[in-house]
Amino acid sequence: MSDHQIPVEAAAPEEAVQERRLHRDLGFWGLTAIGFSNIVGSGWLFAALYASRTAGPASLLTWVGAGVLCGLVALVMVELGASRPEGGGTVRWPLYTGGRLVGTLIGWSVLLSVGGTAAEISAIMQYADHYLPGIYDGRTLSATGLGLAVALSVLLTTLNWFAVRTFARLNTLVAVFKIVVPVVTVIALFASGWHAGRLTDHGGFAPYGYAACLSALAGGGIVYSVNGFQAPLDFSGETRNPRRTIPASVLTGIGLALLMYLALQLAFLFTVPEDLLGDGWQGVHFDSPFGQLALVLNLHWLSSLLYADAVVSPGGSAYVGVALNARHTYALAKNHTLPRTFMQVDRRSGIPHRALVLNLAVIVVFLLPFGGWQSIVSIMGDMYLLIYAASAVAVAVFRADPGTEMAGWVPGLGWIAPVSFVVSSEFVYWSGWHDLRLALPLVLAGLLLFLVMRRSGHDGRPLATEVREGLWLVVYLAVLTLLSWLGTFEGSGRLPAPYDSLTVAAVTAAVYFWAVGSGVRQMRRTALLDGRAGAPLT
Repeated sequence: MSDHQIPVEAAAPEEAVQERRLHRDLGFWGLTAIGFSNIVGSGWLFAALYASRTAGPASLLTWVGAGVLCGLVALVMVELGASRPEGGGTVRWPLYTGGRLVGTLIGWSVLLSVGGTAAEISAIMQYADHYLPGIYDGRTLSATGLGLAVALSVLLTTLNWFAVRTFARLNTLVAVFKIVVPVVTVIALFASGWHAGRLTDHGGFAPYGYAACLSALAGGGIVYSVNGFQAPLDFSGETRNPRRTIPASVLTGIGLALLMYLALQLAFLFTVPEDLLGDGWQGVHFDSPFGQLALVLNLHWLSSLLYADAVVSPGGSAYVGVALNARHTYALAKNHTLPRTFMQVDRRSGIPHRALVLNLAVIVVFLLPFGGWQSIVSIMGDMYLLIYAASAVAVAVFRADPGTEMAGWVPGLGWIAPVSFVVSSEFVYWSGWHDLRLALPLVLAGLLLFLVMRRSGHDGRPLATEVREGLWLVVYLAVLTLLSWLGTFEGSGRLPAPYDSLTVAAVTAAVYFWAVGSGVRQMRRTALLDGRAGAPLT
């Protein structure tokens, strides 16, 4: 397969037509900026504080650990992106290798994760309320705030309406700003004076024990601060030379973000005033960590810049989120999870305009101030974590299929894929019972969508066969829900730490091998039905 070839030769003709309308205009820097912008939202303003309070100076090790874990997951996904580049690929791969039930449930979880973009827009409104009081009425958007949020959603959609090259150029400018502000922050804080010995004072390097590093990794927001690196993969169908560009851009995005977070963590550790550390690192309290720290250090100009970035950073993430949502919706229409009309790609711009309009409508609904609605919307971004686990299964199934040519970019996939599946499962589990008690049942509600869409366009397979092919994912979601309730991450605590995380690892490792075996059998049946090896479901 050449670098420019898109793996749609076995797809239905209409799908191939729409895929070829995508413009292959993205290069290394454009993709890297997409990944970086999706990783770095407003969370960088808080992560250093939470990590310090949980693990003290040992939080530096936690950042390195987060980079390694996310890197393992990323290696699986870049192999898929390089081997099978396709618009909305992260939604398509589970369908190919897991069958229609798996494809529908994963696709449904991705569709629900549009709420994550709505949450970013809500975050922008919260920061904007600092300058424009009255945007919020208590905990919900006021009429004025809702109008501004909808207007911003329309603006972000409009900016995504044109060719992907235009999107990439504007996003690159935003990404540069999102790099410059943290760099300026680090330099300004160190220039204001720093305290020697901070890595050993106030209880030592690990004042709360090295086990606290795991707590910071899981519960301190560090994993979620470096999450979002998969964004370039959904643009793989719009990429020049994907076999070279995809791996480099994804890993570079992770590397840049990790270096930035490490520098910010060091700046925070060394510049917090001594009088705030009387009760150790756990006694440090800030509502807006870097902004208030700048004021304490008489850096008023820096505080103003940080408050401005608190609007721009989530705005950049929301901008990328709108673009990603459109690619996901486009791919879901190809999967038959959504009506096929949303698969249409505009001939001139190469953008799926109908998908953009649908996602705008969904975002607006998620912004409506219904009672208790925001608590649900806030957890929907976590649902995208399921795509990591599904991708680990997909790469193993593709490698076992003789009709699929893999790029071979990542050595050691035989052990990286199962480790990636377990790590992805831990990411989901560490989200905590408060989120998962809502998120995972919502994903299982996709079973109804599977039944509805099957009636309108299934491929002749018996229902029992399709259920058997995807049963592993239903069991996986149910078991994670149960373990979350039993465990220590906002659960009942009946399964104490660290045995809860170890149990998750053991159980999900078993599910992984079940899923791969099921996927291999499904691919073989598909090949027999279609009369050729490696032909995917469509």
